[in-house]
Amino acid sequence: MYMHVLTSNSMKRKAFIKSLAVSAAGIAASPALAVESRPKKESVPQIVGFNHLPVKEIKTMKTVLHLADSRSNVDHGWLKARHTFSFANYYNPERIHFGVLRVLNDDQIAGGMGFGMHPHDNMEIITIPLSGTIEHKDSMGSHGIIQAGEVQVMSAGTGVTHSEFNHNKDELLKLLQIWVIPQKHAVTPRYDQATYDATKTNEFVQVVSPFDQDEAGLKIHQNARFYLGNLTEGFGAEYNIKAEGNGLYVFVIDGNITVDSQKLSTRDGYGIWDTESVYITADSNAKVLLMDLPMAV
Repeated sequence: MYMHVLTSNSMKRKAFIKSLAVSAAGIAASPALAVESRPKKESVPQIVGFNHLPVKEIKTMKTVLHLADSRSNVDHGWLKARHTFSFANYYNPERIHFGVLRVLNDDQIAGGMGFGMHPHDNMEIITIPLSGTIEHKDSMGSHGIIQAGEVQVMSAGTGVTHSEFNHNKDELLKLLQIWVIPQKHAVTPRYDQATYDATKTNEFVQVVSPFDQDEAGLKIHQNARFYLGNLTEGFGAEYNIKAEGNGLYVFVIDGNITVDSQKLSTRDGYGIWDTESVYITADSNAKVLLMDLPMAV
């Protein structure tokens, strides 16, 4: 969803942006910190970027907490974005990726505005509209209208160009766009979208699953599973991580929850690994996204 940026006054940022052009084979490990302080104040970027694969080795621990107001805060007027991980002109060496989770962008796009045709390759891109409607077109001939209650995936593979716009001229579009580093490179590009049951409560509805597994959800080329849950206050359940070597990244779309003993509020993110399960409690009515994915890249 963003165009590649080559300008910066920081030597570290130049090295970071240069590294984004290399293949996924150069990625060594997944980063995480225990609890972070808020990032330094950043200048508002003038160009929106399309960063792909990082080459950055950062020591991991067992949990990482990303508070909502510690994310980037980018305002282009027509686009307001919060980035959990380094993206475009936002660079934080302690926030490159969580396992194969490379991008978690929380975007608001003004009516009728969006991104013209731009390229991607070797990335699994998942879009989850929260309100409003997004219109997608790509070089494969796909044309989709996606709204809240639906999920979109695109395997960029050998290369694809696409555009994304707010379909409505008089309504704000809010969405999550998530990039997952694939386990297979140079696959044939593909596009898919589907509706999930957003009316279910107190269960985690699977919306993304591995390409080679007979499971619910849209398919991606990675051993990753995404779940959306509408939880009512007081609900509690154990979540079992689905594969050895996987971790879990919990993103609170709305409300308040507790994961084991860690309290989380709206738009907080929390990564956990080297464990088999966690216990999730809804401290209020809440909407939650769970991303169960490999820690090794």
